[in-house]
Amino acid sequence: MKRYLPMLVALGGMVGLTIWMTNIGQVGFFPLAAPSKLLREVMRHLQIVVYAAALAIGVGLPLGFVLTRRAFRFVSPILVGLTNMGQTLPTLAFIGIFAVVLGLGLQAAVIALAVYALLPIVRNTYAGIRSVDPATKEAARGMGMSTAQIVWKVELPLAMPVIMAGIRTSTVLNVGTAAVAGMIGAGGLGEIIMSGLAMRVTEMVLQGAAPTAGLAIALDAVLGTAEQWLTPRGMKPATEMVFRG
Repeated sequence: MKRYLPMLVALGGMVGLTIWMTNIGQVGFFPLAAPSKLLREVMRHLQIVVYAAALAIGVGLPLGFVLTRRAFRFVSPILVGLTNMGQTLPTLAFIGIFAVVLGLGLQAAVIALAVYALLPIVRNTYAGIRSVDPATKEAARGMGMSTAQIVWKVELPLAMPVIMAGIRTSTVLNVGTAAVAGMIGAGGLGEIIMSGLAMRVTEMVLQGAAPTAGLAIALDAVLGTAEQWLTPRGMKPATEMVFRG
């Protein structure tokens, strides 16, 4: 519980700031987003992030796993390099390219964010499975386990903390990146932020930025808990020491 105390304090601050900004109602001649609109954009923002994360996990985790197999190791530098391109390009340019190709709206935003989130998942899946001690796999094979059993009962459980760290990183990263999706008509909190920037109303910018930060903190805490839950019992002390260090 103590490790999440700073997160809870920060999340409470973001929620309080959002409520305060919403209660202001209007700054000068500019009305701020109403509670119903703000809630709608929060849910839209979360929808974009969840869809993109699900797509990135569905593609990145199998891809990272396949690259660890002996028959595909020769292409691993090429494929990792291609996924790295997603985070090499500037975020705005990257999402803009997908908007031109796929059209404005939710579809372009989700696919762009999914590609943008691929690198941490592919890299951590590859690194996690490759880090499993070959002696452990040999011992499992000596106990009569099949190749599939070694994968599901040995490799993936031992690699899970590293894999979950990649998923956690990419998802939290996408919360902030999804704000740019407001520029291509996908909706979300980015739409409120962009409106505030266009009208130069700081309060409106904060009204969109505070819940964005709150979502990032909340998702990080949820995925951190899932990471601890999925970590094999014998590995938990070691992962906790790394976290504290």
